Amino acid sequence: MKPISVLIVDDEEELAFTLAERLGLRGFEAEGVTSGEEALDRIRKTGFDAVVLDVKMPGLGGIGVIRQMKSLRPAMPVVMITGHGCRESAEEGMQAGACRYLMKPVQIDSLVQIIREAVQATDAQP
Repeated sequence: MKPISVLIVDDEEELAFTLAERLGLRGFEAEGVTSGEEALDRIRKTGFDAVVLDVKMPGLGGIGVIRQMKSLRPAMPVVMITGHGCRESAEEGMQAGACRYLMKPVQIDSLVQIIREAVQATDAQP
């Protein structure tokens, strides 16, 4: 069975690359990027199984990314993360197509489980 591939998108470079590394240690193929524009470019070029996406980023933010991404890969699960939690952004993210919304700091074991469940649910769809 091939590893689950995940794109981590966060303007905090250390967080993006650390999460990617920690997921890699748990058997995922994970890559980190630091902007919405870079994320869309990678999604166009690579068949990721899931995306972990920060809500607030300079330039193209998480909500904009998810809207554009869903036109490219509508079934790909997206887990949104934020350090600035508010009900409106959570609702907007879920309406745009996110499957979950988590507050930073993200617990790696919870994130692993959420990603696995989201990918399995996507794979189970007809």
